[in-house]
Amino acid sequence: MSAVIYLVDDDDGSRTAMAKALARVGYRMETYPSADEALVALREDPSVNMVISDVRMPGMNGYEFLRHVRSERPDLPFILVTAFADVEDAVSALQEGADDYLTKPVRMQELRQRVQLHLERRVLSDENRKLKERLSKNFGFDGIVGHSKAMEALIDKLKVVAPTRSTVLIVGESGTGKELVANALHQHSPRAEGAFVAVNCGAIPGEILESELFGHEKGAFTGAHQRRIGLVESASGGTLFLDEVSELSLDLQVKLLRVLEDRTVTRVGGTVKIPVDFRLVAATNRNLVSWVQNGKFREDLYYRLKVVTLEIPPLRERFEDIPLFVQYFLEEFNQELGRELKGVHPSVLAALKRCPWKGNVRELRNVMESMVLFALGSEITLEDLPQEYRVATSIPVVSTGAWAPREMADIEREAILRTLQHTGDHRGKAASLLGIGLRTLQRKLKEYGEIEEE
Repeated sequence: MSAVIYLVDDDDGSRTAMAKALARVGYRMETYPSADEALVALREDPSVNMVISDVRMPGMNGYEFLRHVRSERPDLPFILVTAFADVEDAVSALQEGADDYLTKPVRMQELRQRVQLHLERRVLSDENRKLKERLSKNFGFDGIVGHSKAMEALIDKLKVVAPTRSTVLIVGESGTGKELVANALHQHSPRAEGAFVAVNCGAIPGEILESELFGHEKGAFTGAHQRRIGLVESASGGTLFLDEVSELSLDLQVKLLRVLEDRTVTRVGGTVKIPVDFRLVAATNRNLVSWVQNGKFREDLYYRLKVVTLEIPPLRERFEDIPLFVQYFLEEFNQELGRELKGVHPSVLAALKRCPWKGNVRELRNVMESMVLFALGSEITLEDLPQEYRVATSIPVVSTGAWAPREMADIEREAILRTLQHTGDHRGKAASLLGIGLRTLQRKLKEYGEIEEE
């Protein structure tokens, strides 16, 4: 069903031109020559997806209309259209609640792009709200698996810190679940209805990270064809999670510090300071004290981040939590992969407790996915444990009696075909899951007669 857009403008020519431009790409347009008429209709029409309004009109002007809409339909995307001379007033309106503004004469391509952008964000926002209940279960305190003393102490701290505004620094090795903890902080905070915006500072190339974080104005650099709202600005009203914060360049550290001090953000290529209100949660697997001493991380930013420090212990220091994780992941992957495995043999649990788990919970999760996917019996046995983990724990491969030993070629063939079924016959994904090259997979399938010889 196409989006319903209310277009309000007292200029007949402008109103008609914009309505035609948007109707041409499939939007359902309802046009009004005055804000008073549009407001009456809006109150009776729950199907409206967006409002576009001129600023200067007889009777109720665009700013007054905006205030009425925000008080009654706070989540409805609202774009103001203003004369170029009134841009400063329009920027003020953004601070009052407008989502965007356009200047006259309106370029129709830009109008369509802005409308599409804000409607997509509305869809994402709606989906986010629908997920709140599930997120509360998955990312709440109950979603943090562990009954070791270390994890119980961590959860106790989380319950104290979550309702506050305090900035939090989460410290822990890769794979310990730092984002899970950050999400739990958000879900149990007064900002839970706002956005949780996660940024992996180490995964975004440095040359574009500034624009991703702070946004940019149209024409700020080559390729900046339209204004873009940054992730910091998107987190306003919610929580900003900066994972791998140590990977920020010194220049970006300075700019982040300025945002934290001023609580405003200036888009790349822009001059307007836009107020932002977010809670900052940062995470790192580095020793930031050492990085400060070596000049890799600013000391003033470090002290800004470590208002509250939460340390997640590595899995090797809480082996008593492994059975809980195993059961949790078994249930997850039984459902996801369509399996009905009844459990895990005690010998497998014993083996898992002896692994070093350098990748922590993430590594254990990957191993469990592999074993659930490839298990040939009704439960996971030592034969299902990947070879490298048997070697690492010095466990010989012995039959547990759950099923008779089979030829390795048969096991390999079934594993490959099952993985292909799991990936929807996507050979690239299957090869990646199996840890083999695509050419090797192709050769095996030819041997099995699954594909014809070339």
